[in-house]
Amino acid sequence: MRRPNRRSLRWVAVLRQYGTSSSRPPIIRIANGTFYRHHPNSLQSAKDANPPLFENLNFEMPSFSSAPEYWSVIGPSSTGKTTFLQILRGQHLCIPHTARSHPYLETDEIEQKNHEFRQPFHAIKHVGFDGEQELGRQAPKTAYLSARYESRREDTDFSVLDYLQGNTELNPSQDISKKTFDAATLDRVIRDLRLGDLINMPVSNLSNGQTRRSRIAKALLGNPEVLLLDEPFMGLDPPTLLTLSPMLYSLARANAPRLLLTLRPQDPIPDWITHLIFLKGNCQVAFQGAKEEVLKDLREYVRKVKHGDVEPEFHLPIHSMHEVGRQLTSQGVEEPSTMGNATASIHLTPENHDYLSRDGYELQDVEVQKIGEALVEMEGARVAYGDKAVLGNWTQEVNGVEKEGVWWTVRRGERWGIFGPNGSGKTTILSLICSDHPQTYSLPIRLFGRSRLPEPGRLGISIFAIQSRIGHSSPEIHNHMPKSLTLRQVLANAWADTFRGKPNLNTDANERIDACLRWFEEDLRPVSSKITQIQGSVSAKTDWADHLPFGGLPFSAQRIALFLRAVIKHPDLVILDEAFSGMDDGVRDRCLLFLAHGETKQFSSGLTKDMEGSIGRRIVESEISKTGKVKVAGLNKDQALLCISHVREEIPGSIREWICLPEANTGQPARFGRLNGPIQGDYRRWNEIWGM
Repeated sequence: MRRPNRRSLRWVAVLRQYGTSSSRPPIIRIANGTFYRHHPNSLQSAKDANPPLFENLNFEMPSFSSAPEYWSVIGPSSTGKTTFLQILRGQHLCIPHTARSHPYLETDEIEQKNHEFRQPFHAIKHVGFDGEQELGRQAPKTAYLSARYESRREDTDFSVLDYLQGNTELNPSQDISKKTFDAATLDRVIRDLRLGDLINMPVSNLSNGQTRRSRIAKALLGNPEVLLLDEPFMGLDPPTLLTLSPMLYSLARANAPRLLLTLRPQDPIPDWITHLIFLKGNCQVAFQGAKEEVLKDLREYVRKVKHGDVEPEFHLPIHSMHEVGRQLTSQGVEEPSTMGNATASIHLTPENHDYLSRDGYELQDVEVQKIGEALVEMEGARVAYGDKAVLGNWTQEVNGVEKEGVWWTVRRGERWGIFGPNGSGKTTILSLICSDHPQTYSLPIRLFGRSRLPEPGRLGISIFAIQSRIGHSSPEIHNHMPKSLTLRQVLANAWADTFRGKPNLNTDANERIDACLRWFEEDLRPVSSKITQIQGSVSAKTDWADHLPFGGLPFSAQRIALFLRAVIKHPDLVILDEAFSGMDDGVRDRCLLFLAHGETKQFSSGLTKDMEGSIGRRIVESEISKTGKVKVAGLNKDQALLCISHVREEIPGSIREWICLPEANTGQPARFGRLNGPIQGDYRRWNEIWGM
């Protein structure tokens, strides 16, 4: 029998995709379905809160479509995006039970392809990105943060290839049912996700973007019919966004697999997405349909609220929409020309210098920055593992002279942004500052005026002395923070030497902890309905945090707790590494305002209009400040701030100095610059940093 050549197989694939699209049943169909975590009549439902999820939901994903149909679900944190994806996979109870079906999975075609795919749980894969460290979860956690920087490979340092193939057990046993992947499929996935240069690298050494591609590749090796990607753009730098989006588009266009993405309101929408679902804050759909129609509905809703034609819905706040509509193209992120002022917050009007950034800074500098003594001094730092340099493999001009390595000084009062593509060395440079990196001992680095090793006439500085003067929040801190600690213990840990060490607390420290818990109670306490006193009340009790396990909090609340841990002690140096990633814009803005002003400022309770009719929240003096009972103030001139983020809305308005590291192994030097105001005040400042 004559075997078909590759060209004919491609035409068969095309015909399979489009030839009978009208006759193929949908792969997911939901018709007027309402979902519950427990049956409404069960004892469990009576015991626990069991609200309906997505009442009377209607949704259909075609198995093959003659016209492009690529869906994205948009909503702030805690609106039910992950729950929506779980429902598509067949999770949660559906009433009536016939309302949810997967018709295409019941066809003979699926039976011949893979019998297991008759079950939605096998045919539909879900990959979330709010906990990147899960990539290597089969291996033991590293005992200390600097372990990932050691040049020696341990038995537990599984490679990317090990991870893709599932070879991540320390004592594997023979399993005849273990699934294997054919070489052609493995090669194709590695090529499509650009993992060829990383295949032998330990998974613990991967950057955020590299980790993301590896996790998607792992899911693709199972050849799923549908791949649900939960917030795939969170925490990615602009260059990585520009490569990941077309990569996902190529998969969606080939129906191999069909894709559905969830996005936060601040995430740009890929230009190839054709349909949107915008969620309310109570696990309900607000708008659904073709992308342009949904954006039009959003604009109309904002217009009606702005003109007082309708009252804003509690579960559909205006301030959660002012960043929706930006488009991710092959050339970069384009601002919405049609939404513009219709959804802009009062804080997003850079033309009028009387307005403030979202954290209360003038949109143009009006004061000269006061600079103090040096806290961090790098004079030619270069980090290499054997022959591979990962930081400082360049020459840069220092006072008119070309010198090798990283030359950089951070002084009291300075606010630095550290930028660069994923894998450029941002985490490495922070590990040198925190002294987690073992090469800190041998490099020309002084921390708080002293080196790690003794110098003539001066003792070296210990790691405990260093870290006692630093407040640090990062994904690595999040990964290593014991989940068994209570919320209060996490904040108190700012005064401890180790994660499980006993904190050295005094009256002032306990008052600071109570103040932070009261200020963010609405965001930290799961049962917000039990809050009986307004934010800022100094008499409110905080014993609810004594028994609330950190590991049981939502991801966003955990991020808030770690942010507070970093700033609560008022350290000399505050380091925020992707500290606001995973928060919705409302929570993020409250954290940014707290970073800048502490308890002295807060957002007004209602919406206000500016002179141009744009809607936003006004920054006002807090009641605590008026009564002189502030316990936690914002950053002052004696502190320095270092911030890493790939999302411009997460950059504090105080950032003025910036360093942008080059892509790894290019030999290009780091670039330095200074801003004349918050990035929010002029989007050209963001483009300047990234050289776009």
